[in-house]
Amino acid sequence: MSSAPPPFDPELAASLELIKDVVSPGFTRDEIDTVRQQATVGALTPLDLTLDGAFEVADRVVPGPLDAPDISLLICRPTAPATAGPLPVVYQVHGGGMVLGDNRFGVDSPLEWARELDAVVVSVEYRLAPEHPHPAPIDDVHAGLLWTAAHAEEFGADPERIVIAGTSAGGGLAAALALRLRDEDGPRAIGQMLMCPMLDDRNDTPSTHQMAGLGLWDRTANETGWSALLGDARGGPDVSPYAAPARATDLSGLPPAFLDVGSAETFRDEVVAYASRLWQAGGVAELHVWPGGFHGFDGFAPQAALSRAARAAQLDWLRRLLAQ
Repeated sequence: MSSAPPPFDPELAASLELIKDVVSPGFTRDEIDTVRQQATVGALTPLDLTLDGAFEVADRVVPGPLDAPDISLLICRPTAPATAGPLPVVYQVHGGGMVLGDNRFGVDSPLEWARELDAVVVSVEYRLAPEHPHPAPIDDVHAGLLWTAAHAEEFGADPERIVIAGTSAGGGLAAALALRLRDEDGPRAIGQMLMCPMLDDRNDTPSTHQMAGLGLWDRTANETGWSALLGDARGGPDVSPYAAPARATDLSGLPPAFLDVGSAETFRDEVVAYASRLWQAGGVAELHVWPGGFHGFDGFAPQAALSRAARAAQLDWLRRLLAQ
């Protein structure tokens, strides 16, 4: 039985009120095409990927997984690096509930980090569900990372200093990528940045019930996204941790993790549980639960005080990680 939901931060509640007629918290499988169209309309003003000339921007088409299509990587490199030698890489995996988005979706935050930290951003495009169910998305994300590590020197990057990062579905895929790299003895990322990550297909934590019908991604939308990815297997006994990282039985041997989530969002409890299990496995993790934050609040209301605090914490963690 769910209890009353925690309140939204007042500034964030005001921003939700402004967008409530455009963005609803839940949608069904029949509405995926409509949601994609809305997201496309919302992105009609293109982001200046150069950040006023701070980055050189290139699109690269690289080999995809075995017997699968090529994939597109967006590569943004500082035009005038402040440091000599190869630069660290933020390998970005976009959000979109497994069903929408591309490699420009949500890349503004990684670009801001990279400008501050003198880093390269590589943002991967992956095939979307339901047209391309699991394992297509993680296979594409994995193939893009392998190419990035193998070819980093071509764009002045350091293959030994790759941070994998993602928000929402991208955060879940980033966590899955860290697991797969560990299990397959692949290139080792130095950190994993998991922002409001989508980790658990079972969709049955207290916060999924508590926040039903509220915020920007509720239990109905979550079921839609996971069912698009997994079909009838969703919630069953045989879901791979490379699809839903919360299913992993062993979280040892993973790179240091940064996790953040709002207190007033669907993913709160699965993110807190994942951080706790990383510690229990002897790992390193930093967890932030932002009071009154809804899903993706810092992207939708970047000027709010809570958003500024969240972005400062993200940047500070990356700065400390890269200084090691």
